[in-house]
Amino acid sequence: MKVYKVAFEALMCNDVGEKISLTQKLAKHQINSRDIKSKLSVKKITIPGRPFKPKLVNFQTSPKRDRSDLGMIKNIHAICHIEFNAINLALDAIYRFQDMPLQYYLDWIKIANEEATHFSLLSDYLQELNYRYGDFDAHNGLWQMTVDTDYDVLSRIALVPRVLEARGLDVTPSIRAKFKDSSFKKMVEILDIIYCDEIGHVKIGNYWYKYLCSERKLDPILTFDSLIKKHIGSNLRGPFNNEARLLSDFSQEELNYLESH
Repeated sequence: MKVYKVAFEALMCNDVGEKISLTQKLAKHQINSRDIKSKLSVKKITIPGRPFKPKLVNFQTSPKRDRSDLGMIKNIHAICHIEFNAINLALDAIYRFQDMPLQYYLDWIKIANEEATHFSLLSDYLQELNYRYGDFDAHNGLWQMTVDTDYDVLSRIALVPRVLEARGLDVTPSIRAKFKDSSFKKMVEILDIIYCDEIGHVKIGNYWYKYLCSERKLDPILTFDSLIKKHIGSNLRGPFNNEARLLSDFSQEELNYLESH
């Protein structure tokens, strides 16, 4: 299988069902070292394949979601959109960085497939509630960071799994509690699946971040700090879910850095 070609086709596919099918095709194939030798010319992708809806709006101007039934459904839709973006993000990590060890591609194919499963669970639940993915506006913050870090695999790994996905670990328990106290209790089960898988995704991010820092003889904390300043411009906001972050292989030194900045 031409891994980069299939990942690119899935990434640029506008049809959600076909994107998931292509992602599953990658996951079902037993990738080996020969599969990653067939390189592809890499393009900058500002807009990946996505359906016409949802309409994308600025995060700062998007309305706050309340605790009404409609507000909770909008929350489900927002999480569904994050998972859709996460599929594209994982596919881009495969396609864009073509000089990594085989295990890197196995890891990101696994992530892409799990994100596709998360999206499907949420999309199916929206349909049970008589809504569809695309019925509400969404913001594009997760994909924007993908674009901003497309110049280097180290920057991508440092800031997407270790910042944006790790932030998901921080906030999921409180989101879960809101759904547990609502009439949308099925979300608790879905969030538990996502939370467990995301610990694994952040763990993969931490592994490759430390691998790349070691390979380039860079200090992990100082490098992370400089990338935060470059791309985010402000300190990361807590509170941090230290228990989940430790499970995903953040070091105590890294947690101390987060708490002190």
